[in-house]
Amino acid sequence: MKKTMYFFSDGELRRKGNTIYFETENGKRYLPVEDIGEIMVFGEVSLNKKFLEFISQKEIILHYFNYHGYYMGTFYPREHLNSGFMILKQAENYLDSDKRIFLAREFVGGAVKNIRQVLKYYINRERDVADPLQKIENLFPIISQCRETNELMAIEGNIREHYYKAFDRIIGDPDFAFEERTRRPPKNYLNTLISFGNSIMYTIVLSEIYKTHLDPRIGYLHATNFRRFTLNLDVAEIFKPVITDRLIFSLLGHKMVGKSDFERSTEGMLLKEKAKKCFVEELDNKLKTTIKHRAIGRPVSYRRLIRLELYKLEKHLIGEQTYEPFVALW
Repeated sequence: MKKTMYFFSDGELRRKGNTIYFETENGKRYLPVEDIGEIMVFGEVSLNKKFLEFISQKEIILHYFNYHGYYMGTFYPREHLNSGFMILKQAENYLDSDKRIFLAREFVGGAVKNIRQVLKYYINRERDVADPLQKIENLFPIISQCRETNELMAIEGNIREHYYKAFDRIIGDPDFAFEERTRRPPKNYLNTLISFGNSIMYTIVLSEIYKTHLDPRIGYLHATNFRRFTLNLDVAEIFKPVITDRLIFSLLGHKMVGKSDFERSTEGMLLKEKAKKCFVEELDNKLKTTIKHRAIGRPVSYRRLIRLELYKLEKHLIGEQTYEPFVALW
């Protein structure tokens, strides 16, 4: 399995022969290109056209984030699996309002079912989250009645509000009280972790889309417009509860991240480099973890689950098999 490379330090990324190297004030680090699937840049890193040409040939995606850890953009190499037929099918399913709302409802429904699974998991661990779970159960049937994406997103917003209220009961640490969902900038420690995790999740799904025939610019829940990518936002909704949120609970529960790992700036709360490294290291471990896949009858990694989800979507778009989102059983 190819690796995700994370760069937090300032330096230069360059090509040398059939390898790339990262040069900082402490020296050079050589990296065999065959081992790399994607690159995520958090530090002040310079690179040149020769380097971009090389990673494009090797089909390596590069994502970059700003100082605050917000996703800024992607170098998306020339699409090697481009399919005009698939793009037409994606557009057809977007332009037909019935087909679009079907997929949008499935993405939201899958996300909410996984939210329910997370809460049930913690009920079994004696966390007092039965009340928010019941409120979510009451709202869930409305999803199937939505005819417009804006009302669908409003219902999802209500459900997430109840879900986020359960975070305090799961975490049980007043330093990481949720308060309310805040973004750009997040105003407290927990919101900073959620925003950082979601940002990385979106880029991971984007990297997996690149390995399929799908075009990431055509989404269904999130409107296709002048934003560069939207399909990754749709699919990430399904996986955020079982991957990102569960990871945050684990990091805090095992005291791997504490309030000393944050600093306040004029633009809000920041996660320090050491905590970012800890987060992505644990996320990498999570993505490599395997579970038994009930449909194919063998273990697959969480990362592979994302790719399988995209394959299911492809089959739906070409009329082979109706799409059903992944729902965790644990």
